[in-house]
Parts: sequence; C-alpha cells; structure tokens
Amino acid sequence: MEVQSYRAEELFDWVTQEGHDFTLLDVRNNEEFGRFKVEGPHLSKMINIPYIEFIEKEEEAVAQFQVPKEERIRIVCAKEGSAKYVAEILLNNGWKDVKILEKGIKSWGNMLSPKLVASQNGYALYQFIRPGKASCSYGLVYENEMVVFDPSRNTQFYQDFADEHGARIIKTFETHLQADYISGSNLIHSDTGAQIIGHQNDFKDAVFEYKPVNDQEIFQFSKGGPEIKAIHTPGHTPGSTSYLIDNKYLVTGDTVFILSIGRPDLGGKADDWSRLLFNTLRTKIADMNDDLVILPGHYLDWREANSGKIFADTMGSIRSKNAGIYGIEDENDFVRFIKDNMRKQPDVYGEIRKVNAGILEVDGEEQEIMDLGKNECAASMYGK
Repeated sequence: MEVQSYRAEELFDWVTQEGHDFTLLDVRNNEEFGRFKVEGPHLSKMINIPYIEFIEKEEEAVAQFQVPKEERIRIVCAKEGSAKYVAEILLNNGWKDVKILEKGIKSWGNMLSPKLVASQNGYALYQFIRPGKASCSYGLVYENEMVVFDPSRNTQFYQDFADEHGARIIKTFETHLQADYISGSNLIHSDTGAQIIGHQNDFKDAVFEYKPVNDQEIFQFSKGGPEIKAIHTPGHTPGSTSYLIDNKYLVTGDTVFILSIGRPDLGGKADDWSRLLFNTLRTKIADMNDDLVILPGHYLDWREANSGKIFADTMGSIRSKNAGIYGIEDENDFVRFIKDNMRKQPDVYGEIRKVNAGILEVDGEEQEIMDLGKNECAASMYGK
C-alpha cells in the first residue's frame, strides 16, 4: 500500500478545530521533539517514538505504539523520509489509516494561516498565524494595495495572498529587528519593490535600503484609506515601534503580549532596556484606551486565542490579566522583576539578528535550521 501524505494546512485545521480524532506520532529524536513540537487547542493525543527505535528494535517500537489499529495515525518527522519508513512498518502491522506530513516538520514551521480580524470602511485587516513559531504577522488591504507587518521568510505566502485579493504589496512595516525568526521584508522588497519601514535605533547598521520611521508618523495608501500611525515603544529593543491602524487596532510586535510583555534582555543590555520598557509602559501604553484592540507579535499558548481562534484582546483586558506587571510603580522594582524572570536566550538569536540586518548571508537550508522552533520572547513568569 502506498503511503499517503497530508499538508501542514490540514494539520492546522485538525489541531485547532473540534471533531478531528487522531494520534500524532512524532518520530524525531527526543531532543528535537523537546525543543519544538506541534501544538494546538484540540491536539489531545501525541506520542514521540524516535525513528531510530523502529530501525534498531522494530518489534519493540511497534509494541510500544499502543494505539488501536482503527485509529487514524498522522506521522511527523524532520524531512519526510523517516516518517515514510515508519508509516510502512505500521501499515504492515495492521494499521490502515496512516499518513505522513508532507515535507516534514519544516512545512509546519513555515506554514501561515490567515484570519480576518476586521473588514470595515473599505479595508480588511488580517492576522497571519504561524503556529510553528507561535508568532503573528499582519496584512492590511485597501483598494488594490496591501501592507504587511513583520512578515516571516515565507514570502511566497504573502505575495500569493496579495494576488488573491487583487492587490500588490507596497510596504512592509518592521516593529523591531527580529531575533527569533528571519524576516521576509528584504526578500519582499527585492521581489516587489515594496518599501521597508523600520526604526533607525534597530536598523541603523542594516545594509539594505529602508525608510527610517519617526514617532507619530502617519502612513496611508495611495487612495487614502485607514491611517497607520507609528508609535515608538522602546524596551524590547531600542527601536521597537507599534503601529496604530484606524485608531482601533495596535500592532505591537514584541512590546505588548496578551499574557506577558516582550523581554528586554535579548540585546544583552537588560538593565538599560528594562528602564526603556518601564517608561514605555508607564507613559505611552498607560495612556491607551481600554477598548483599543491589541494585535501581538507572539502568543504563549492557545489559551490566548479568542472564540474565532484569533490572537487579539483589548488593552483593558490585557492590563487586568497582567496586573502584576502593569502594577509595578517603581523603576528599580521593574528591573528586578525582569531579571528575576530572565532565562537564557537561544544561541541562534544573535545570528538571526545579523541575517535580518543583511550583515550575515546564509543559504536557504541554513535559514530553515535557524528559523525553526518556538519563540522565547516573553518577559514574565508565564514565559519562564
């Protein structure tokens, strides 16, 4: 029997919607599985049995896989080959509904799922969920133009999405110089001519062309449409900038999360950047309306998603959920809170920053390796 495959988009539907009963078998080694795995609100059955066990001790591995023969089995591996090998073993041992993830775990790591956040006044605002990184990028479409906020390296997705909506990408807005994933802005610029917008405090060393953004600067589409106001919100990085859309939606990057805030220690200047973040929270963020809808750059887990499986919440709700953070009134106490919750950042983050500034060039395969794995950007006890 020929082994059948399934796509990452199908897996996303299965793990985020009710009614899909299956067992996910991950055959990567224990270390890779522990570092990064498939997650979703409706994924209830997942087993890790390394591929090597099926090679060296096939009978024991099959015996260890104590799943009913009538159960649907979906296998995940690094690239696809080892999943196919295990699938053939299971099929030969009586399991009938066995499929493998097309192109392996990297297809899950790069997959983006679009969600409509708002459609009003002639514009449409979308959240692009990247479950493999627990991150969110955004697209705003008006007339025949589209702007993107914090695009990932899966740039073909954004270009296809724009084409499907009869639009062309004219700008990419970077909330900050990313450390946890490789940005797609420079590639989008190369392919489409779209202008890159970023703050010079983060991008001053970038070797590619970009437009330095100023605090309170207003951006619009060619034919008007919703205003996009830049608000400098330093702390996670010195150049961190949030973007206010139509005075209703705030794309915050890694400054404000639903169940945390962005950690200010990734640049190795925890003391200085913590004070920047404290000032941002106590001034600019504190003055924002409770009903402002926050659109974060990351989430910690699926509990943060609303009923529409969108990661968004009001500023008032976020203040309440994070009262222990927003209630800190003394700057030194805030710095102490950050340091008490600090944890080691992944070693690769420093290299990713260089790639995102254009200083370091790596091939596509190396980018795949660097870019894989859940983010480590939260700065609270939730993240720790």
